[in-house]
Amino acid sequence: MAADHVSDTASSETIEVLSARYGAARYRWLVVSACLAGSLGMVLSSVSMNVAVPSVMGAFGVGQDQAQWIATGYLATMVVGMLLNAWLVAALGHRLTFLVVIAVFLVASAIGAFASTIDMLIASRILQGLPAGVIQPFAMMINFQVFPPERRGTAMGIFGMGVVLAPVFGPLLGGIAIDTLGWRYIFAMPIPFIAVALILGPLFLPERAAKTALPKFDWTGLIILIAALALILTALTSGQRLGWLSDTVLGRGMLGIMAAIAFVWWEGKASQPLLDFGLFRNPRFACAMGVSFIFGICLFGSAYVIPVFAQTVQGYTALRAGWLLALGGSVMVFMFPISGRVSDSLPPQWLILSGLLIFGSGFVWMHSVDVNTGFYMLAAISAFTRIGLSWVMTPLNASALRYVPPEKLASASGNANFFRQLGGGMGIAVLVAILETRTGFHANGLTATQTPENSTSMEMVGMVTRLLSETGIPEALRQSEAIAFLGKVVYANAYMFGFQDVFLTLAMITFVAMIPAYFVRRPAASPQVAAMQPVVVAASLPNLAPAPPAVEPLPPPPRGRTLHPRPIRRASAASRIAQHARRRRRTR
Repeated sequence: MAADHVSDTASSETIEVLSARYGAARYRWLVVSACLAGSLGMVLSSVSMNVAVPSVMGAFGVGQDQAQWIATGYLATMVVGMLLNAWLVAALGHRLTFLVVIAVFLVASAIGAFASTIDMLIASRILQGLPAGVIQPFAMMINFQVFPPERRGTAMGIFGMGVVLAPVFGPLLGGIAIDTLGWRYIFAMPIPFIAVALILGPLFLPERAAKTALPKFDWTGLIILIAALALILTALTSGQRLGWLSDTVLGRGMLGIMAAIAFVWWEGKASQPLLDFGLFRNPRFACAMGVSFIFGICLFGSAYVIPVFAQTVQGYTALRAGWLLALGGSVMVFMFPISGRVSDSLPPQWLILSGLLIFGSGFVWMHSVDVNTGFYMLAAISAFTRIGLSWVMTPLNASALRYVPPEKLASASGNANFFRQLGGGMGIAVLVAILETRTGFHANGLTATQTPENSTSMEMVGMVTRLLSETGIPEALRQSEAIAFLGKVVYANAYMFGFQDVFLTLAMITFVAMIPAYFVRRPAASPQVAAMQPVVVAASLPNLAPAPPAVEPLPPPPRGRTLHPRPIRRASAASRIAQHARRRRRTR
């Protein structure tokens, strides 16, 4: 048995074996290429679907309450996938985990492409979110393992730039696919990237080193979390349709809140919790997580509502709406390096506060847009808001991780990503609920003003009636058709006012986030934390255990003494001769 175990371990294709086979330098970049291909494919699918929401609504005849699950369901299961990442790698190994998540993503994409109902499409998006949640922390983990400490920053930078570029090109490619072929072809966009991942992954990703028992996992906590997310999100999405005070909505909401409380309680007593809520004892870390949650609302919420507004209110094509998101994404790509450099020299709370102020001001500006707002003005506002988000993300991640000891970096990064993605899923659901509620409110108000005394409306009805008469419409139908047209105009205006209220809500939420953001300050770095700074970038994704420092840390100094490190200098020949002469004089 021992011999079999040894031979099995020796024959496994570990990182060391593969690195020796292909050459260390070449092997590292092959791994980066495999992971980047898989990540790009999934990110492209995610960002391009926001442009397709109006087309899906028209294809299946559904409203925002159902269509928003295309984004909300994806983000919710993405949270679950992030929590599963570490267990999957430990249980299956890197290679098999990679192949499983790629296979699940392909199956989900095929279901979405051939979906015959909105429920089938939503199910495909929910299934897509699981591998998408696994792939990014997985990719960061393996890249961190194969690169030495002095090259990790370069590798993470290249990988990160590749992933960040996907939101730039995704909406454009999605818009082209929708305008030329149809929204179903969005599911085919990731195929070239996935094909590259399927070729490179089995060749260059390591296998599981040895056959051991499955690692422990907090399945109870995961089930409670899924129940809480499902109940709260379904309550938010069905409130407008069923009534916010209906027994169904209130019951789901109360059960969801109880499940969320139960999740926090269970994680506090679990031996291997999914999230370390003990970190919240640090008030500054808690403030950082609050800002991260609201940042998720801003990032994902705005990425959802802007293209939907552009297509449903402005009448833009999918491609034109894609340009709006692409311009904003390109601004973020250019601003990230600048914000990263500035965050090294300035207090992080001032950068975060500035970014939130810019984003909130942008959506106050967005509150004034209407059907007559030009494309370039709307693009400028969208790009302006992305500048704000760029100033927030980098210092927020770095500051949050500085509040915890080195051994807690993986847990802290998991918390940060969890709350950001949770904010995105919850934020979209809340914003759509506000949109529907405020649209109904404005529709009722505008309808009440449509009386014979309203000269503007009467002029419109008269004009439409004359146009109908010129086209040969029978007189008996002209008045009813004109009134029906007036009703559509009223609802269109109510819909526009609803979006304006959503934009103002985003601004108000952002300004509220400035309160906890003020307390996100850079703490004094201890020697242990300073030694771990190279892993901060890699630890920005969940479940990523930091690698040990490249140099063994010094032992603590004796009590009452302070070590003063000095540079080691090699004595010159002249000084050595002088020292030798002094020693000889002392011995005489």
